[in-house]
Amino acid sequence: MSRLLLIYVVLLAQVSLAAPLPLKVFILAGQSNMEGQAVVDLEGNDYNGGQGTLTKLMEDPVKASLFAHLKGADGKWVVRGDVSVRYQREDHPLLTGPLTFGFSVYGDVHHFGPELQFGHVLGDHFENKVLLIKTAWGGKSLFKDFRPPSAGGEVGKYYTLMIAQVHEALAGMSEHELAGFVWYQGWNDGVNPKTAVPEYEQNLVHLINDVRRDLKSSKLPVIIGGLTGPWVAAPAKWAKLRQAQAAAANRLENALFVPTHDFVRKPEDSPNPSHGHHEFGNAETYFLVGDALGNGMLKLLPR
Repeated sequence: MSRLLLIYVVLLAQVSLAAPLPLKVFILAGQSNMEGQAVVDLEGNDYNGGQGTLTKLMEDPVKASLFAHLKGADGKWVVRGDVSVRYQREDHPLLTGPLTFGFSVYGDVHHFGPELQFGHVLGDHFENKVLLIKTAWGGKSLFKDFRPPSAGGEVGKYYTLMIAQVHEALAGMSEHELAGFVWYQGWNDGVNPKTAVPEYEQNLVHLINDVRRDLKSSKLPVIIGGLTGPWVAAPAKWAKLRQAQAAAANRLENALFVPTHDFVRKPEDSPNPSHGHHEFGNAETYFLVGDALGNGMLKLLPR
């Protein structure tokens, strides 16, 4: 090899090494449980004396190690500069910034959703920086509100809004890769067992196929988070919904169903004992859901 060619090869290698890694983008979609209802540190009568909050759990010698990475050596909550979140709530200001608390529907530092631990799992996995785009609205069904185009009938307002928000978030980004989609939803269909539940499997297959088409990512890895809820031993309609979620994942390429119902904690051990539809606001539940969704996503990503 000539000396000139050798210099060229070395310079080319240096340029390649210096090239920035593409941003890894994940979409987190769903309804109120994806919005984030876990309580960080609120106490008093309105929050069951702080039972099941993150700060209370971190005082438990049995459970504290599970959450240890959320605080730095200085005792302050960790803020990850390598993982960022974008969450455009409905009729409220855009939330955006490095991963920490505050990316719930409430827009405060006292709540979080599955994005918290999901972001830690994916952030630890990649050398690349990670962006989480949350598209979640409370009280929305797949049957109507998220109804995808291929399902027939009127396209759901929130399907259209979800796709539009992703395009808006990615506009102008040059070096990025759409790396995964997480669907965590089901309550509003579950309370409609005569019409929404029988259609749920097919509608979810349509949703994933349409998302992949509209975002031009035909092999996009997809995680379907099972309905959580306080019905660990699910009554028939909730069991059918979970079965439909799992069946949809089995019909799709590069998709995985992730059960979450075992993460529910007792209402008396939680901040909001009367909010079964929001997993009682229990921080451990939401943490474990995010962890399971994140580790499920790692199973689908290229090795």
